[in-house]
Amino acid sequence: MGNQKTDRTVELEIDGKKRVFDIDDPKLPDWVEDKAFGSDNYPYEEKLKRKEYEKTLEALQVELVKVQSWLGETGHRVIAVYEGRDAAGKGGSIGATRAYMNPRAARIVALPKPTETERGQWYYQRYVDHFPTSGEFVLLDRSWYNRAGVEPVMGFCTPEQHRLFLEETPHFERMPVKAGIHMFKFWLNIGREMQLKRFHDRRHSALKSWKLSPMDIASLNKWDDYTEKRDQMLEATHTEHAPWTVVRANDKRRARINVIRTILTKLPYDGKDENVIGELDPAIVTDGPDGF
Repeated sequence: MGNQKTDRTVELEIDGKKRVFDIDDPKLPDWVEDKAFGSDNYPYEEKLKRKEYEKTLEALQVELVKVQSWLGETGHRVIAVYEGRDAAGKGGSIGATRAYMNPRAARIVALPKPTETERGQWYYQRYVDHFPTSGEFVLLDRSWYNRAGVEPVMGFCTPEQHRLFLEETPHFERMPVKAGIHMFKFWLNIGREMQLKRFHDRRHSALKSWKLSPMDIASLNKWDDYTEKRDQMLEATHTEHAPWTVVRANDKRRARINVIRTILTKLPYDGKDENVIGELDPAIVTDGPDGF
């Protein structure tokens, strides 16, 4: 489409400069391409090498198989919440975590928008219905934290509902944790140019175009609003019993490895091999608001 303006052309202000981004133009702008990987002060200059990534990932996935056996034998339960901006890599991290686990006891939960009935229920109710039973590992691709981000930014809840959510959520999360559920909360963080690049990649991929929604386009000019709500969320809901792990995710490979390592490090499963798990990368993983 060249430089023709489309209904999906947006004017952005980035680093004090006015930018025009046309997602329908098959050529990615140089100002996006050049800054994407290093956006948001990402600490590495290039992706983790594929061979190192695949070797490390496979070894960690063997440990996850051990985790699942331990869950089945002991009845322990795990719930992992994956949050982040659109295109942050939530689905890929979930897929890498679950790849070799038995899907009968390792469930992915990705709920659509609430029905009329669900809108009339207690806000957390439809999520509680999907919590793990004995021996299960549940991975949530977005969660009750919709009310901390997309809902207030896009006007799908009232300011009062948002305020109450931030106040009530630490108390809500205390209940499953006290009941013995191991809870993990991951915020996958990407830079603005990286998000634009991934949106553009989706738009021009026959395999990934379904991932790009009208909501994604509508959010392009709301970066600062999402940042404000993210910071409020982390400040209010990062607790000792249900802490947030912030993972810098411009490099999906490093993000996936460190997400899995976080889970393996904190679970007391049988046959745990600390040498295989290795150390978390402090340049990639931080706790709660300290990540920013």
